[in-house]
Amino acid sequence: MGFYGLKHKAFSIIQDTLNKLAIVYWSGTGNTEMMARAMAEGAKAAGAEVELLTPDFFPASKLADFDGLLLGCPAMGNEVLEEAEFEPMFASLEKKLADVPVGLFGSYGWGSGEWMEDWQKRCKEQGAKVFGEGVIVNNTPDDEALAGCRSFAED
Repeated sequence: MGFYGLKHKAFSIIQDTLNKLAIVYWSGTGNTEMMARAMAEGAKAAGAEVELLTPDFFPASKLADFDGLLLGCPAMGNEVLEEAEFEPMFASLEKKLADVPVGLFGSYGWGSGEWMEDWQKRCKEQGAKVFGEGVIVNNTPDDEALAGCRSFAED
């Protein structure tokens, strides 16, 4: 299927303050990795310094090194974040997200995107500055979806 929906008022709201951006993602099939790489292209085009990282290379202590985060994880199991690597990393960050600009993205193969809604709620409950409704893609991102990812991080 391709692109499900691009719902955002991305980082343009605070673009002047996002000089260094971490894009942290987990990908089992490569779909979310494709999205992360497109996000990195968009953020770089907007002038941000970008680090593309996987959860095992992003301890909570590293959060202070960045002006904002783009977090990517596909829906797993019963519409939850990946539980072995991504969820533990995110749980360690969660209490430190107050006032941190955060954008969320990921792919899914079934369901309705409930994992994204739950994830946004968790971020907002911690006081994160969550932008838009995230970017979700059904299965493998097509050209339109990848352009949407670039736009999400660039606008």
